[in-house]
Amino acid sequence: MPEHTAKPRPHWSPTRRQLLRVGAVGAAALGVSSLGESAAWAQAGPAGGPVREPFTLGVASGDPMPDGVVLWTRLAPEPLAEDGLGGMPDRPVPVQWEVSKDESFRQVVARGTELARPEEAHSVHAEVAGLQPGAAYFYRFRAGSELSPVGRTKTAPGPGARLDRFAFALASCQNYPAGFYTAYAHMAEENLDLVAFVGDYIYNGDGQGTIGRGWLPVREVKTLSDYRVRLGQVKSDPDLKAAHSAFPWVVTFDDHEVANNWAGDDADPDVPVSEFLARRAAAFQAYYEHMPLRRAQRPVGPDVQIYRRLTFGDLIDLYVLDTRSYRSDQVPQAQRYDPSRTILGDVQESWLSQALAGPTARWNVLAQQVFFSQRDFTAGPDQGFNDDSWDDYAVARDRLRDHLATVGTSNPIVLSGDVHMNYVCDIKADFNDPNSRTVATELVGTSISSEGDGKANPVGDAKQMAENPHIKFINRDRGYVRTVVTPTEWTADFRTVDYVSRPGAPVGTRASFVIEDGRPGARSVQPPPG
Repeated sequence: MPEHTAKPRPHWSPTRRQLLRVGAVGAAALGVSSLGESAAWAQAGPAGGPVREPFTLGVASGDPMPDGVVLWTRLAPEPLAEDGLGGMPDRPVPVQWEVSKDESFRQVVARGTELARPEEAHSVHAEVAGLQPGAAYFYRFRAGSELSPVGRTKTAPGPGARLDRFAFALASCQNYPAGFYTAYAHMAEENLDLVAFVGDYIYNGDGQGTIGRGWLPVREVKTLSDYRVRLGQVKSDPDLKAAHSAFPWVVTFDDHEVANNWAGDDADPDVPVSEFLARRAAAFQAYYEHMPLRRAQRPVGPDVQIYRRLTFGDLIDLYVLDTRSYRSDQVPQAQRYDPSRTILGDVQESWLSQALAGPTARWNVLAQQVFFSQRDFTAGPDQGFNDDSWDDYAVARDRLRDHLATVGTSNPIVLSGDVHMNYVCDIKADFNDPNSRTVATELVGTSISSEGDGKANPVGDAKQMAENPHIKFINRDRGYVRTVVTPTEWTADFRTVDYVSRPGAPVGTRASFVIEDGRPGARSVQPPPG
């Protein structure tokens, strides 16, 4: 791990202490004259005990557009209540929200009221419109007399607007019992416009262990109340709340938000499809209740359209994908070249192909879940692949890769997660020919905490890179990828922490890679140590 690097304070970003202070002193300013009357709700604890804090899970924003964002919170004075209802009464509660140009809320530009309903775990999704493009705002909520912490968000630049810089972080895989979310504490101090999260926000409980945070139950979650409690547990983490309150997020799920390695309508051959679909419906419902998603992403039973496109000026088109809901089941290696197999499904693949062939921004980013490039684990002429990645859907993967090359998509970048390791890969026109053309670049994010402290394996990594010469970098530490995009280049800094088994790890940049405009493939500008 390189020496700890100092974290420059972004000039626009309030510290966590400032956010809490503003939330406290702003209550008087926000009073009835500001937001109007609010129906009282049951805040007192049992037998007239102390008032319970309803905003235990913090605040968040997401899916920024040029004129607005989604603002999220959930009323849950008891987020770990076994019934999954968060300690709230069985009735709707009005929740008021405000958006301001300044953190003291003297320049309020939008306000409104949403009903937090018990059937949606008293979650709030306020789709704010009428804001200025490419502008920073502060927001907060109120329920009764209780005021939420303050969050900061930012709208997207206008369509086609010239954008000289856009910065975001890539994150994934945050198994709560496996370690502390220290990486998020550092992320919250970065100068970012966005966080892209590509899956495994929770773990459904399949024996990952209790390293780091002491004893915690890790039983399998299957019911709506189970998923709500698990999400409430994760979202109670202060470092995660800090990262959510600092930037808008764009999220998609992978497998552990539902069940390990699920594919389409199947998670276990011994479980009837109807039973799994009921579980998937519960998981999707709880996921929506806890994410800053628009109503277009509200699930209908076991179905949700999570794939979508977000545009940031003339610089970035972000295609958020779903590689779980429509995929064929995993198969043995001998069947991986079956042309009927799909990982995106016909409708999503057609949507993506048309979008990538049409007018696009300068950089085209596929934010998705699982490893895209070929990854052969077997030395020599034989090959061995992971059956939960794009390698198990080789024809579909190669079809998308070839489409990028044929239509000339500008600067395609694939962002992935899932494997709890960082990778940098050149996406080759023929993965078995190192001299073939480089079509695109893949950046793989490591985990926030999953699998606990990273364990170096230099011999194994060297063998993997020798077998896969298109792989340029491997890292097994925890952290996130900080990305700065300009019209001329894309810089990816692999930000890592030494440990997650205890809090307080410093952060450093383990390696940096640059992708030049018009030249697919990544070039190392800060090689990893050793």
